[in-house]
Amino acid sequence: VLNWFEIPVSDISRAKTFYTNIFGLKEMEEMEMMGNKMAFFPADQGNGKVSGALVMGEGYKPTMDGALVYLNADPKMDAAEKIENAGGKVIMPKTHISPEIGYMAVFIDSEGNRMALHSNG
Repeated sequence: VLNWFEIPVSDISRAKTFYTNIFGLKEMEEMEMMGNKMAFFPADQGNGKVSGALVMGEGYKPTMDGALVYLNADPKMDAAEKIENAGGKVIMPKTHISPEIGYMAVFIDSEGNRMALHSNG
């Protein structure tokens, strides 16, 4: 069961700008923890139980390989339309999965991470 995720970044300011732009966030709180710079997604985004952070530090390397993290784009997939203007690249546009599951999109963020969005509408 997922309760926390960390997205590796090489430029914390650029990554914060990218994610605040696509999700319309007012801010992402920053702090330094265990030698890493972190910027936190608001805990009230999504279901309030799962959250995460952007992390810049030793051992955190953006990648196209590895786990594919789906970020919550509810109530609609508006975030997908903002990706390219924010400095990312859409590699799978908004795609209908099924009426029960909703929609998905896959993109490369400003740091070079392969990420995904999910929305019910």
